[in-house]
Amino acid sequence: MEDLKHLEFLAVNSKEVIEKQVDSYRQQHSYAGTIIGATALYIPFFLDSLNNTLLLIQFISIVPTACFISSILLMLSFFRTKPLDQAFNVLKYKDLQEKGYKEILLYEINANTHAYTANKLMTEKGNKRYSMGVNLTITALLFSIVLILVNKFIDIEKEPTRVQVVTLKNPPAKAQP
Repeated sequence: MEDLKHLEFLAVNSKEVIEKQVDSYRQQHSYAGTIIGATALYIPFFLDSLNNTLLLIQFISIVPTACFISSILLMLSFFRTKPLDQAFNVLKYKDLQEKGYKEILLYEINANTHAYTANKLMTEKGNKRYSMGVNLTITALLFSIVLILVNKFIDIEKEPTRVQVVTLKNPPAKAQP
């Protein structure tokens, strides 16, 4: 009987690589969801903190808000990708029943290699979107914090309120009982 340990090793190892690739992609999806949620909660608080500020600061606040929204849209587009290929096709079980152990191992190695290559294109595209989204979120967060601090430290000088005191020379007549 032929020694197939090297093929078994390659089949197991290639399957582990696919599993790590899929797990990493799922983890990124989880992080993206967390970032979307935190950003969506932060935007109203940020905008609310800029009430009663200089008009210039309110106009400048459009920049981080646009970055936050762009980041959310990038992260959402990351969710729209199709699921990754997980290699060994269940529909091939019937065909593989008639094959020998060596052919089955070779099929699994080839399927895993093909799945890894196909997944790599999607994961690279997803990684770019995710990285851009994280960078936009960080940039917008820093920019918004600077705007909030500038808003707190700028003392808007208001004109004093003028009060006019009116005195009556003749007090109104009192009603007699």
